[in-house]
Amino acid sequence: MSFFSPRAVALLFTLLGAAALSGCDDTGLAHRSMAPIPGETLAMMEEIGVSKEAPTLIRAYKKEAEFEVWKMKPDGRYAKLKTYPICRWSGQLGPKMREGDRQAPEGFYSIAPGQLNPNSSYYLSFNVGYPNAYDRAHGATGGTIMVHGACSSAGCFSMTDRQVAEIYAIVRTSLSNGQSAVQMQSYPFRMTAENLAKYRLDPHIAFWRELKEGSDHFEATLQEPSVGVCGGRYVFNAQTANGQRLDPSAACPALKVDPQIASLVSDKKSKDEAKIAELSGSLSAVRLVYQDGGQHPSFASRIPEVSRPETLVPPTEIAIEDKARSGKTAKVAARSSAKPAPAEPPKDDAATDDGGARGWMALHRQGDGQPTGSIQK
Repeated sequence: MSFFSPRAVALLFTLLGAAALSGCDDTGLAHRSMAPIPGETLAMMEEIGVSKEAPTLIRAYKKEAEFEVWKMKPDGRYAKLKTYPICRWSGQLGPKMREGDRQAPEGFYSIAPGQLNPNSSYYLSFNVGYPNAYDRAHGATGGTIMVHGACSSAGCFSMTDRQVAEIYAIVRTSLSNGQSAVQMQSYPFRMTAENLAKYRLDPHIAFWRELKEGSDHFEATLQEPSVGVCGGRYVFNAQTANGQRLDPSAACPALKVDPQIASLVSDKKSKDEAKIAELSGSLSAVRLVYQDGGQHPSFASRIPEVSRPETLVPPTEIAIEDKARSGKTAKVAARSSAKPAPAEPPKDDAATDDGGARGWMALHRQGDGQPTGSIQK
């Protein structure tokens, strides 16, 4: 992990603190950005043995609508500080591919000091860093994807104003005390064996398995994984043999890994794969289709206050016949637990078997045309 000197970070904040990010207006409310971390949260930090200045790491889960903040302990391992319910996210499970697709991105992102926006129209915000090198290698477009307040999303992770004020203060404090960038891990769902068994035939499954590899590196070690991209794939905790930089679009060169970390990750993967195989024998393969994203159940009473409340209905569950088990041509039949008419499932030609991670563009040919990256946040 790289660190700036405190003096350099302080200078950077002086130069950039009052500047709004592209796509965000100057409301003159930058004083919000200097609010302290609440005393209750500081007490929680003390209980788990971390300081407010320690590095921070974020993990977000779209399906569960949960946003986790982790802090580094003195031994370099992370401990979960707090889980915040997400007030609103938009789009579907799966990666963001283009401007206007309303997708909240999935992947591994870095939040540097210059990405904090104290003058946000949505109370406070910070840019998650989309598109990253992986996204660009797959032709993704768009930008200005934020974590912000106001419970309104067109591709962002939207929290309540009180929540985002607290999260912003935690991130700001780490960045102003030497952390060069906060890693944000964004997932479609928790990377459990049950979820991976249920969604094993989803067109995005190859991509999601890449994300699980990164998740395994974190969960097996409780240390922030280093993230690289080569050959259009994520690689974790790996270095090139000769020290050369990785090219996201070129084939991966010979890579070196820490054998202890590799062993821990391999053990976790083996146990998970065995459980996935066991569950796949009893769980039907499904995919979820949302009208437009979701929110945490704890916000059910606030539906009228959020963006596009008419779309906040339970997702349609699509059952997919497992060809490997049935030996027949896959047939898709929708069953929905929601009373309102569900959104149409994606066209058959979108569900390609090209590896998922490389089939993004076909899965996002149609959108509602609302430009995500041009909204003021």
